[in-house]
Parts: sequence; structure tokens; C-alpha cells
Amino acid sequence: MANGQWYPPEWPDRIRALADGTLTPVVPRRAATVLLLRDPGPAVHLLRRSTSMAFAGGAYAYPGGGVDPRDDDRAVGWAGPSRTWWAERLGVAESAAQAIVCAAVRETYEEAGVLLAGPDPASVVGDTTGDDWEADRAALVARELSFAEFLDRRGLVLRSDLLGPWARWITPEFEARRYDTWFFVAALPEGQRTRNASTEADRTVWTTPAEAAAGYDRGELLMMPPTIATLRALTPYGTVAQVLAGAAGRDLTPVLARARVERGELVLSWPGHEEFTQRVPTTTDRTGGLPA
Repeated sequence: MANGQWYPPEWPDRIRALADGTLTPVVPRRAATVLLLRDPGPAVHLLRRSTSMAFAGGAYAYPGGGVDPRDDDRAVGWAGPSRTWWAERLGVAESAAQAIVCAAVRETYEEAGVLLAGPDPASVVGDTTGDDWEADRAALVARELSFAEFLDRRGLVLRSDLLGPWARWITPEFEARRYDTWFFVAALPEGQRTRNASTEADRTVWTTPAEAAAGYDRGELLMMPPTIATLRALTPYGTVAQVLAGAAGRDLTPVLARARVERGELVLSWPGHEEFTQRVPTTTDRTGGLPA
């Protein structure tokens, strides 16, 4: 293959069904994902989804996952920009903004062992690898413990000021599982380290965006469009501080794939991201990708 684009093999049939009106789009679930960064580089933390997984097996991604609805209306220990500020920046109601930011911090802790929270608005916790921390992390993963309860139990406040909103992508309408995902950037806190805490990943890596993009271009690293697009957007920056400063001006208009019929072919495109455009012929490739 010419690059590392990954597409589910069932997409062509679902695109056709959407085009002819026999497929009703699923309502997307809210989600959040975090591009953890560190200097020098800056380098970004990526995890590889287990190759045995049916969806995007072997593809590289960032720590992230779905919003816990309990975080919409629970009182959460909070530091940094107000919920009103986040609501305006993310384009959602205040309760939804709180839940999305909570999801970003919680999922980073669940999947990478990194916690963007501290005992006060000016500090961050240090090492989180002890058995007691691991027990709480496992309870969060199992949804036995809400994030608000976790923060309260630990006497912590969420450090929303450590996050920078970076992008927003919505899963195409023809997908069976859809997510409305906000992408954030954040610096790896001093004293903490990443680890592969996810049950869905078989390896993790720190790499520069340019190196990861080159691997994708050579067809060596599999990625879905949002991952490689956000990686490419990081390449102009020389430090983590520059990335975080650049987040203030990022356009968060949702990116949503479009499917259309053109001269007898089904055309799949992402507005503003022409490199991902695919033309689907009548005969589809059932081995795990769309023909170019």
C-alpha cells in the first residue's frame, strides 16, 4: 500500500447503503483523546491497538475513549479555565464541556497511567504507579468509580489548564460505531511516566510527529485519518510550549467524512483533508482496506 491508511473492509457496502437511503446513521457518542507530549522533539505518545482486535487492529492511536455520562452533572474538583470558557471553546453546553474534559483526563490516566490532576490548582501529582493507585485506576476502567468520586477520594482537582483543545473529528455517518471526538494536547507532567495500561494496546512508543508521519507515508505504521492528520498538524512546532500556545488558535470545526456518487464511483472524502480521499470501485477489497 502507498501509505498506512486503515479502513474497515465493510465501509464500501455501508457507504452504498447510506447513499441509497437504506442505512440510518447512528448517533455519535461523545469521546475525548489526548496527544501527550514531551521535549525534546517534541515527542508524542502513541499506542498500538492489539493486532487481534477486530476494529483497527494494529493501528496507532492516542489514549482516549468515550465520555462517562456521570461526569455531566457531578460536582468535580476543578482548576484552570472555567466550564463556561470550555463550553464556548468546545462548542457545547457547560455540562457537556465538563464531561468531555473529564473524559480526556480520565482516559489518559486509564490507558497511559498519566494523571493531569493535583492537590491544588498549582501542582500535579507525582508517581502514580503504586498498588493503591492501580486499584483506583482499575475501578475507573470498570466504571465502578466515577471520576468525580476518584478525585474527591484522593483530594485532587482536575487541571484543565494543562489541556489545549486541538481538533474535533466525527466518525463518518456510515460507520456502525460513531464518536464525536475532541482531541487535546498536553505536556507529560514532571515526575510522571507513561506505561501501557490499556487492555486494547500491545505496545506504546514515544516518537516525533515527523518520524511517525514518515512511517505512515512508507506504509509501515497504520493509522486512521484523524490520527495522521493531527500528527501532521504538530510537525511545525519545535517545543511542547509552542504546541500548547498554538492550541489557542486552533479551529475546532468538526471534521466529518462525506460519501458521494461521482461518475459511477463512490467517493469518500474528508473536507480540508484531501490526502484521505478514496474512490470505491464496484468490486471491493475484503482484506482490510479500500482500494486506492
